[in-house]
Amino acid sequence: MSMREARRMTIGEFLLRRLTEAGIGHLFGVPGDYNLELLQQLEDHSAMRWVGNCGELNAAYAADGYARLNGMGALLVTNAVGAMSAINGVAGCYAEHVPVVCICGSIPLRSIDRGLGMHHTMADGTWDRFLGAFAQVTAAQARLTPCNAAIEIDRLILTAWREKLPVYLELPSDIAYLDIEVPAEALALEQPPSDPERLRSCITAVSDRLSAATAPAILVDLDVDRFGVAAEVMELAGKMHMPVAASSTAKAVIDETFPQFVGVYNGKASAQQTIEAMQAADCLLCIGYRPIEVTTGDFTVSLPADTIHLRGHSADVGDANYQAVTLAEVLRGVVDAMPWVAGRAIPRPAETTPHAHADSSAKLTQAVYWQAIQNYIRPGDVLLVDNGTSYALFGMQLPPGCTFVGSVNWGSIGYSVAALLGTLTAAPDRRHLLFVGDGSFQQTAQELSTILRHDHTPVIFLINNGGYTIERGYLGRSESYNDIATWAYADLPPVLCPDTTAQSFVARTPAELDRALAAPNDRLIFVESIMDRFDSPDAVTASSNRGAELDYGPRGPQHHDGAQLRPA
Repeated sequence: MSMREARRMTIGEFLLRRLTEAGIGHLFGVPGDYNLELLQQLEDHSAMRWVGNCGELNAAYAADGYARLNGMGALLVTNAVGAMSAINGVAGCYAEHVPVVCICGSIPLRSIDRGLGMHHTMADGTWDRFLGAFAQVTAAQARLTPCNAAIEIDRLILTAWREKLPVYLELPSDIAYLDIEVPAEALALEQPPSDPERLRSCITAVSDRLSAATAPAILVDLDVDRFGVAAEVMELAGKMHMPVAASSTAKAVIDETFPQFVGVYNGKASAQQTIEAMQAADCLLCIGYRPIEVTTGDFTVSLPADTIHLRGHSADVGDANYQAVTLAEVLRGVVDAMPWVAGRAIPRPAETTPHAHADSSAKLTQAVYWQAIQNYIRPGDVLLVDNGTSYALFGMQLPPGCTFVGSVNWGSIGYSVAALLGTLTAAPDRRHLLFVGDGSFQQTAQELSTILRHDHTPVIFLINNGGYTIERGYLGRSESYNDIATWAYADLPPVLCPDTTAQSFVARTPAELDRALAAPNDRLIFVESIMDRFDSPDAVTASSNRGAELDYGPRGPQHHDGAQLRPA
């Protein structure tokens, strides 16, 4: 390090310093003997705060939710048993493009050097199994040593931030207190600069295509949020009066009250005005688009063959592929290059029309429930959604400033409960609304205790309808495998935190739901809404029916009478 100013620090202190410089103020996880030395350094010297979780999977979900609002997140686990518990959540970060640093306190280097057997291993003298496992679900991996720590810590954190993907770092338990020479300067979170010629050529190619079009349009995916370019997308759309649609994974990334926004594009499952705007395009600009059956109406999206594809660090324009160009620089250049054009008529998404108020004493239904929710959401809310009937939120027009958090690509049920802890930690001054079904909630319900422990005040909306409703639409409408145990959900807050001030409601009728929605949100509110197990939003049920055709084929059991829940 003779070429730059250096200083000496312990390895653990340097790691914590770099995480802090990356903007990470909280560390989620579960203590274990192999990671306690780093935890002690955090307690003694670091500005970071520890947020202990009920389990490592929940810690990974929480770090994911935190990163989506904070820009990056981190979790700490212990060797093998902790890492393997967290790997599902880390894989979700990879699928959803979320930059999270997974730190694993691991086997002492002394034991590796001497071949000593240790607990939390296979007891067969192997040490690299979990580095190998995480290589499948992270962008970079490393085991720290005193020789490589200064370089590898920076490499992994920068890789996570630049690529918007998780990384995995093993910290052997006997080196955190060893002194090494480290850079004195702060870590600079910067994208690598584009190749100048490739950038100019790419901007010209995109601009020429857009200029020649008579009906250009934009389709965005979640990378517009991850790489922070929503403002540029809206500036370009406004300058050229282009319609903008979003994949369901990018719900609320574009302000849904923006004049050029035409809705969520999900193939034939989309609103008609959204379909028409996309199909009329003679030049389609896709940003970060990754189609799967869930985001394409079961592959009913058909993009033009000459669609322009922009990604985080590359682009395809016609037959040309551009490497070493960053998304932000390309979009900025295109915005600056394009002239203002005369206004084009943009079909606006249909406004949500309140339904006639239901009989206040009647049984609560999904239709009445989601209309009430639409009226409850306000600008700036953070909305967390789990897989299931909560997908009804995709059909709503959200007010400005909302953030939508879900595991749409990865689809891991239970994600939202622990992710809520992360979003609350990252943005405690915003209102957070969790929408979850009873089946998903039971996967990670214990993390509600951590939310209560830290005196957070979200509003939790739980639908109690006796099982996996979204699965009933695939197969097993009445089968026991889609049923779950009955819990008294609204009674859980005082069980999990005896001195809680949380307020719980049980809603069986519209009137009871209205009372819950009228409660002041100065404390945690838990709303358990009890509904019929066969009541489901038609759009969600129809999607499940289509999914069964893809999953099981023309001779599958979904064709038997009564095998599926079907739209009303």
